[in-house]
Amino acid sequence: MSPRREVIGEPVSSAGDAGDVARPHGRTAVGPLDRPLDRPLDRPLDPVADSAEVQIEAGLRPRRLADFVGQADLKERLSIVLEAARRREQAVDHLLFAGPPGLGKTTLAGIVATEMGANFRVTSGPALVRTGDVAAILSDLKAGDVLFIDEIHRLGRAVEELLYPAMEDFQIDIVLGKGPTARSIRLDVPRFTLIGATTRTGLVTGPLRDRFGFVARLDHYRPDELEAIVRRSAGLLGTELTADGAAEIASRSRGTPRLAIRLLRRVRDFVEVRGEGVVTLESAREGLATFGVDELGLDRVDRTILETLCVAFPGRPVGLSTLAVSVGEETETVEDAYEPFLLKAGLLLRTPRGRVATPAAFRHLGLAVPPHVEIAAGGSEGRASGTKGHLPAASGGVSLFDPDPPDHPCP
Repeated sequence: MSPRREVIGEPVSSAGDAGDVARPHGRTAVGPLDRPLDRPLDRPLDPVADSAEVQIEAGLRPRRLADFVGQADLKERLSIVLEAARRREQAVDHLLFAGPPGLGKTTLAGIVATEMGANFRVTSGPALVRTGDVAAILSDLKAGDVLFIDEIHRLGRAVEELLYPAMEDFQIDIVLGKGPTARSIRLDVPRFTLIGATTRTGLVTGPLRDRFGFVARLDHYRPDELEAIVRRSAGLLGTELTADGAAEIASRSRGTPRLAIRLLRRVRDFVEVRGEGVVTLESAREGLATFGVDELGLDRVDRTILETLCVAFPGRPVGLSTLAVSVGEETETVEDAYEPFLLKAGLLLRTPRGRVATPAAFRHLGLAVPPHVEIAAGGSEGRASGTKGHLPAASGGVSLFDPDPPDHPCP
């Protein structure tokens, strides 16, 4: 049968957009991915989708495991789990997908429901506040249904504990009454499959994590996999695309399919307005440059961070709070949204004294690399191999990687 998709959430009033989900303390969670309020909405390389983008992505997502591009090892293991459940005519074991935003966790959850011919119920951790609501959701499930909880690490303690018996014994404990007359009853729920998605595996409590029968982590995608995703999405969007154009977009997508699709849509807009309607290598480069995405996949805020480290504090370690103030962002936003890719790209280092730009960051900005940065970078490599990483004593320098150097106080 054709699976039914249902998004579970409580619409907010005029204070929020249509389709937003209620959230405690007066904040709103946008769609199932719960965008933090301090995150910029117009950042072309933000890995978290807003509510409008979620609707667009839904039409581009593959429906079958065979159509899912990338994550070959995960696909093989998941196919075995699904086939075994089909042969036994049972619900699939509970699944937990972990990894950075935009890698396909929600897509895989939908594929599981489609492959099993089950209904697909969607909600998110911040939206599940009251245990009574969770009990009602679980009681309304049918045998074999798939319940998907995004950002499952943000579940409240009471809600999480209600899920324990539901996941293990397919029963829930309900407390009726208050005070001396209170009593607990146990209700049966249909055998269902709970699929959790998290961007922070370490915040998922041990008891909850242990109740998942299959835990998988999604990795960033290779350029050839992103090219295939871009070509497939272009076909669905009706956009004419050359091989070089697809490769250019894929190379600037930070290994993330969501970003690849987003950049494809922006380049499509560019070629329809200022080009000939075909995404070529030249038009892709020009369009991405127009939207502020450079050849390494950095946007304006990324470059501002590097410029702060390389120009305002050349070669000196900078504290996180100082860096955040310098670029006009919150410390959590800098640490969670911007730093991960800069670290992965080898443009930034975290040291005991603060953030330090690498020689690659200076070169990317077209700046001369200060001599002490070159030496310090070489010293860090030496220390990683077991050798001392200090500057020569004759130069009067110190290592940027010393926790307590004699001078150069951290700003």
